[in-house]
Amino acid sequence: MDMIWENSYGATSVDAICERANVRKGSFYYFYKSKSDLAAAALEEDWKKVKVDLDAIFSPVVPPLERLKGYFDYNYRRLVRIKEECGAILGCPLFTLGCEISTQDEVLCKKVCEILQRKLAYFESAIRDAHALGLIDAPDPLAKARCLSALFEGTMTQARIQNSAEVLLPLYPSSLALLGAKAEESTSP
Repeated sequence: MDMIWENSYGATSVDAICERANVRKGSFYYFYKSKSDLAAAALEEDWKKVKVDLDAIFSPVVPPLERLKGYFDYNYRRLVRIKEECGAILGCPLFTLGCEISTQDEVLCKKVCEILQRKLAYFESAIRDAHALGLIDAPDPLAKARCLSALFEGTMTQARIQNSAEVLLPLYPSSLALLGAKAEESTSP
């Protein structure tokens, strides 16, 4: 997954994967029918790791708008750490891969869409809870979650293009504006 995220799906060959994993090509094909099947499995494994963090960030005991701030902060820190490790801001692995393969690989496209839907559910729950508390006006939390996801993913893509995590810093105030947060909520740190 790291090789695909750092370079691209097309530029990552089965030979390079086998070399990095220190396995023979025959062993690769024993476990996976194709590079696509391996990438789908890698996405699922990565999701399992990220889900642990998301469950904590979006815990129902955390106030709903703080969940969003926590998520944006988490992604900022993650991008900074990755830039220190590999020298570049890599953006969202799902969007990076999804943009590249969406018209070419049905297996991977399906997996990317599936995981993006799972992530969307976290936004939707925070928005639903914030609406219920009267912090925002969002009678259709799914629609607002889709808009917030578009804002987030677009910003992550800009961060990759500009090679700057700083692009993410205005995400929280922008999300509060998008959600129509009450004035006292939008001024809190």
